[in-house]
Amino acid sequence: MTTATLHLVSLSLYALSAALLGVSMARSDRRLPGIAATVLAAAIVAHLAELVVYAREFHELPLVGLGPSLSVFALLIAAGSLGLATVGRTGPVGLVLVPVAAAVAAIAEIVGVRPSRQVMDFQGPWFVFHVVLAFVGYAGLTVAFAAGLMYLIQFRELKSKRFGAIFRFFPPLDTLDRIGRGGLIAGMSFLTLALLVGWAWTERFGHPMSPGNPKVVWGILSWLVFAAALASRAGGGRPARRAALASVVGFAVVIFGYVVLRMAESGGGAFL
Repeated sequence: MTTATLHLVSLSLYALSAALLGVSMARSDRRLPGIAATVLAAAIVAHLAELVVYAREFHELPLVGLGPSLSVFALLIAAGSLGLATVGRTGPVGLVLVPVAAAVAAIAEIVGVRPSRQVMDFQGPWFVFHVVLAFVGYAGLTVAFAAGLMYLIQFRELKSKRFGAIFRFFPPLDTLDRIGRGGLIAGMSFLTLALLVGWAWTERFGHPMSPGNPKVVWGILSWLVFAAALASRAGGGRPARRAALASVVGFAVVIFGYVVLRMAESGGGAFL
């Protein structure tokens, strides 16, 4: 199969998995999440095959350019959702994560999963290491966003004393808080490593980036979002609720910053 065909297959399976989770909540059917996880696993396999075919076809890893980088990001989000469903036994979180993965994959499809043909200033294993670390970091933020959004919805349901489908389907508040905290800690750790690798790499080859470079601004902005979300847990009141809100708002800030800074960078092909 070609890259385009495999991408459509994985996108369709992501959408089907998301639909199954939605029906499961609406009907309070506890069997469907297992089927949705199986479909999601099939989507991930198809997506991995797509990226392998991409590398063979274009003789480069899908890490540069908007379409390829979004495709990899969608895969990591989907993998995180499957991991939570199987290892963490918190499949309902996929109710947010899987649609996000499907949406990101759909945007990649619209943009086009093809090489940017832009000559990079830096290449090689350290570039791959830097980008993969950053992708995993942002996937952690996405997990925190999903858990935070579900926490806020569940909290509102409990406060209003409504015990409907959301109450029955969503994980408990403590579980959502634990997932959100884990996503933030893991994501910030990986993003910090990515920033350190990128800084050391540019210094090593004598091409340091200026503080105003869009990539530098976005990286620092993202790190500050992680720090703010984790810091929001300090103090009294309802720290878990504050952290959930900070994760949701922070995710929106990072996405908005990405769009603005990517538009600001001439060429834009190398902006991940």
